[in-house]
Amino acid sequence: MSKVLIVDDEKDIVDLVSYNLEKEGFSTIKAYDGESALQTIIAQKPDLIILDLMLPKMNGLDVCKSVRRNPETAGLPIIMLTAKSDEVDKVTGLEIGADDYVTKPFSVKELTARVRSVLRRLKEKEKYSDKEEFNYGGLKINYASCLVSVNGKKVTLSPTELKLLFFFSKHPGRVYSRNQIIDYVWGDETFITDRAVDVHIRRLRFQIEKDMENPRYILTVRGFGYKFADTK
Repeated sequence: MSKVLIVDDEKDIVDLVSYNLEKEGFSTIKAYDGESALQTIIAQKPDLIILDLMLPKMNGLDVCKSVRRNPETAGLPIIMLTAKSDEVDKVTGLEIGADDYVTKPFSVKELTARVRSVLRRLKEKEKYSDKEEFNYGGLKINYASCLVSVNGKKVTLSPTELKLLFFFSKHPGRVYSRNQIIDYVWGDETFITDRAVDVHIRRLRFQIEKDMENPRYILTVRGFGYKFADTK
């Protein structure tokens, strides 16, 4: 049973989301401010966080940053929940490491689908056991253990960044459109824009590329999409 931490300062929202997730077979934990959320994450070790942007004591963006900075929690999936509909706020959340976002007012059914989708993507990492390792130009990926390093230095990626890297490195030299990338990484259960794809790829590049302006691994194919460098 997957454990979901719900963080929001509005108790009615927390109770509503908790009730519906538990009906669908999840277990839930509740927190009402940023500081207690971080304490709960360490103590309870949830499988996923639903995180409101506007929180007392510590806002959701700072909580997300703190989670991503901690090696023990860096890979923890986060769905950002926000009343702000401005695309800038959504992109900011994705840039600091959120895996998805839902804007208030929201459909509980949609939120539940997002939770299932993000957790499914996390579990799908286990499917890459047919080829255990990938090595190219200092980049090393162990698909079985999900360990990534560049020139011997370990790199910590979010679940979405990791799946993007797995996807591209499994198909070197092949060009994919943003829509194809969305279909593979996010599937049909969520709405992701082209802009969100660009944000996640920029975050991935920041982690693995020495020169963001002249990437070596994840290459841009102008007018179409992205590809992993041809390794042959």
